[in-house]
Formats: sequence, C-alpha cells, structure tokens
Amino acid sequence: MSRIFFALFFTIAFMSCVPATDDLDTLADYMTGSFSSAEQAKSDTNFSDIRLQQARIWPNRTDGYWFYVEQAAAENLDRPYRQRVYHLFQKSDSLLQSTVYTLPNPSDFVGAWENPTVLAELTPEDLTEREGCAIILKKYGNEAFVGSTESLRCDSKIGGASFATSIVLINATEIYSWDRGFDMEGNQVWGARTGGYIFKKTP
Repeated sequence: MSRIFFALFFTIAFMSCVPATDDLDTLADYMTGSFSSAEQAKSDTNFSDIRLQQARIWPNRTDGYWFYVEQAAAENLDRPYRQRVYHLFQKSDSLLQSTVYTLPNPSDFVGAWENPTVLAELTPEDLTEREGCAIILKKYGNEAFVGSTESLRCDSKIGGASFATSIVLINATEIYSWDRGFDMEGNQVWGARTGGYIFKKTP
C-alpha cells in the first residue's frame, strides 16, 4: 500500500513540475503549417476542398504565439474568404486561449503566410479583436487539444446570422473545425450541418 502511495505521490509531484508552457509550445507546433480538407471533400460531398494556412508572425514577442491565418477554396487560392490573426497564450494552468483578430485592409496581406515579414510593420494595436470569438482550449489525452467558443457573443452577420460558434480538435496531423452561424431563434443559417471540417496537415 505504501509503495502505491509513494508511486502516486511522485507521479503527481513530477506532473506538477512540468511547465504549462510545454502544452503551449506543443499546440503552437500543431497549429503551424498548411492544411487541406481535400481528402474529406472527396469522400463526402457535404464538404468543399478548403485550404488553411497558419503561419507564425512576430517571433520576437514574449506574450505567447501569434499567427497569420488564411482560408480559401482550392480553386480560388488567391481570393481567400477568411483572413485572421490568432494570439495563442496560456490562460491558466490548464487552459489555453486563441484570441481572434481581424486585419486592417486584409486584401493587402493575401498570401502573407508564404512571407510573414509582410506583417512585420503591423502591431497588435493595429488589429481589431473579434469579441466573444476566442477559442478556449484544453489538453485532451496526451496528443490532442480540444476547445470552443465560450458563449453566444461571437457576432456574425453572414446569411442572417446573429452569432457564431466554433468547436476545434487539434493534434499533430490534423485540425477538426466546426464553425456555425445561428439566427436569434437559434436556427443554424450557415456552416456545415453534419459535422466539422477535417484539415489534414500537408508537407
């Protein structure tokens, strides 16, 4: 019995000494890169072939990780339908947060994921936070992170929506993302209906 107790004690003690920033660094690595939903689109006509690019920017900052994010249909890569900046940081001992920002004049930054220095002259003060749209994430098992928006305060006007929600699961090889818009009555008006997009990391 005592051996079990001491084994458990040292396991807990060791785990408590593991820096929370390890999870932050791991998630940042998982999020960085090029992703594609082509495989999912081939097997399920409810989904389109979408390309997702997430590139780290402002590497000298010490307040977490910053990403330039771009999404576009495979046939219109030069005309992304979504451009964002994410700020990923440690929210608490067990929670991480990805705050979402919009860019001033986003058309000026199309393709910046290939050359992040294009954003070097921008600062966080130049961005506009999307209030209520932050994703709160927690480690799930040993190899993944799960998260979602926390409230119904993420504004959306697309297709008659009043608010949007997001659910994500991120691991080393893919990002599962389910974004949906709802009207005032709670009816879904945009976004996939059968489940989220599965973006596979590409070389």
